[in-house]
Amino acid sequence: MKDYRVLALLLTSTLFLSAFSCSTEGALQQILGTRAEPPVFLECRSVSSTEMAFKFSQSVKVVSCYFDPPLEVKSIEGGDEVTVVFAKKLEEGKRVTADIVVEDSGMNTLNVIVPFRTRNDRMPSLFFNELRTENSKPKAEFVEFVSQGAGNLGGMRLFIAGHSLTTPVYEFAPTEVKTGEYIVLHLRTTEEGCQDETGADLALSLGTDSQNDARDLWVPGNSKLLHKTDALWLMDQDDKIIDAILLSESSDGKWNDKIAEAASLLGRKKAWLPSNGDVAEWSPGPSDAVISAGTTSTRTICRDNETLASRPCAGNWYITATSSATPGKPNSSKRYTK
Repeated sequence: MKDYRVLALLLTSTLFLSAFSCSTEGALQQILGTRAEPPVFLECRSVSSTEMAFKFSQSVKVVSCYFDPPLEVKSIEGGDEVTVVFAKKLEEGKRVTADIVVEDSGMNTLNVIVPFRTRNDRMPSLFFNELRTENSKPKAEFVEFVSQGAGNLGGMRLFIAGHSLTTPVYEFAPTEVKTGEYIVLHLRTTEEGCQDETGADLALSLGTDSQNDARDLWVPGNSKLLHKTDALWLMDQDDKIIDAILLSESSDGKWNDKIAEAASLLGRKKAWLPSNGDVAEWSPGPSDAVISAGTTSTRTICRDNETLASRPCAGNWYITATSSATPGKPNSSKRYTK
């Protein structure tokens, strides 16, 4: 009789394990009484110079939390938005990677490894001043900015619609700049000696078009990032547009979806305006953009009078004459004529 009981128990166990291994997700929930859906990481953001927030799809508690480079944590508060408070103020715009493990009420865990920039509340007013859309090795495409005040560039992002509407082409590292400083972002790196000038030495970079009295920065790689029909905008850490420019090779025709969507964004945010007239509820079209048909590697697109006070619109831009590109210097007054 004892042997029969053992056999019955073995059969019962086998049936249970078979049912368990073949059950659906719903049956698993009934058997285990736990949630099957793990938490989902949504985003992280710098709240202040001493605080970061990590957003999840549901309330979680933090199992472990590490940072690279190491940061001293004062406190961590769980919830659907996990708040991490640091022991001291963090360097502005510093790139940090978080490695955080969280767990929900059903004991589902999630490991998130995500890079972010620390909070920077000292971003200067920076504006587009000159652009080269064409490459002629070793002369690369570039975007030139002028700073209207002193501050730190760390965490500022440049978007180019032809590249991506959501992923920046370039994210600035912590860099102290002065009022009136010229910053040239070269959009490809093809030579030796092309070094980012993020410190006090502005003569560090040896690449083509580098200037000893301007700040030179370089996008790695050799890809085409800027086109004659494109949209560019600078954005801070709160997704506010600092400045923008809209380009079109032709004043008529139809844009692709990316450019059209970017133009609509700039219009809604009033980051790009009509040259005159009402600005309410409008979406720029090709005729509202800076017409770039005449640009070459030596004929660049320049801001008239180099002033931020002018409306961000096509009427305040022009194309320079041949061989009149001036990266890192005041714009040439010589203008291209057909």
